[in-house]
Amino acid sequence: MPDLQPSAERAVRALERATSAAECKPVPEIVVASRDDIAVLPVEVVRVALDRVLMGPSPEAGLDALLDGGVLPSILPEVHAMVGFGDGEWRHKDVWKHTKQVVAQAVPRIEVRWGSLLHDIGKVKTRSISADGEVHFFGHAEVGARMFDKLNKRMPLFSAEETLRDEVRFLILHHLRAAQYDPSWTDSAVRRFAKEIGDYLDDLLCLSRADITTKRPEKKRRGLRQIDELAERVAKIREEDARVPPLPKGLGTSISARFGIAPSPELGTLMRALTVAVESGEVPAQQPPDVYLDFLAANADRFGIPKR
Repeated sequence: MPDLQPSAERAVRALERATSAAECKPVPEIVVASRDDIAVLPVEVVRVALDRVLMGPSPEAGLDALLDGGVLPSILPEVHAMVGFGDGEWRHKDVWKHTKQVVAQAVPRIEVRWGSLLHDIGKVKTRSISADGEVHFFGHAEVGARMFDKLNKRMPLFSAEETLRDEVRFLILHHLRAAQYDPSWTDSAVRRFAKEIGDYLDDLLCLSRADITTKRPEKKRRGLRQIDELAERVAKIREEDARVPPLPKGLGTSISARFGIAPSPELGTLMRALTVAVESGEVPAQQPPDVYLDFLAANADRFGIPKR
């Protein structure tokens, strides 16, 4: 380790204590680092330590150690603001406890773990109480994404990894989307959801599963089933969309012109019969229209095509 000023040494020891706690190693005595101590460290050193805390087998212990050592308020005040927010006079879960549980339940992928840590930072700024005493956090995902932008400007933890930065922001902004799924969604709605989420789908679904922290077993099972059903529907629709259609586009128009069959249920029946013929190997798939027109002409009696 390079020669460090005393303040930097305190900061490093506080971070090392947190990584030890997260990695289930012997934890030394508490070392409290000030904001000035932390400011001495290169941002890369801080980021490596935070990654180790989040990716350790006991991230909850590591996060508590960051709090005890004064690191959390210095590096991530947006996260520190969640400590003790809730579970008191207001009727909603303690956001800090919830966040730690979400991180611990999340799959150990760095994108998902960072998304888990930051997904609810917008709640502190959006809490409202309705006339009937219900607590709301309207727009907290959007507010949280903007807070993440400011966080990264203040301490550019992700400046060297734009891909990671973009995904973490995306997960914060959209972390509620999968939980909004309902079985009544049409295939078109599921298709739109999958298209909007794009390459982040798997990580978003993982975060959504981790975000279920209810202590009621049946409610948790129901929430997990809901997300699994969404994942299955997306996979099925993607598989169907990836299939090459057996018949070329515009074939129905060509059949109408050749055999004088107007667009009608009769034409639809004929197209389905052609599809079956392709699937059974009688005629190849995705050929020029004339191939199918000649096939129909040669089997006019079989397909009920009137002679012309």
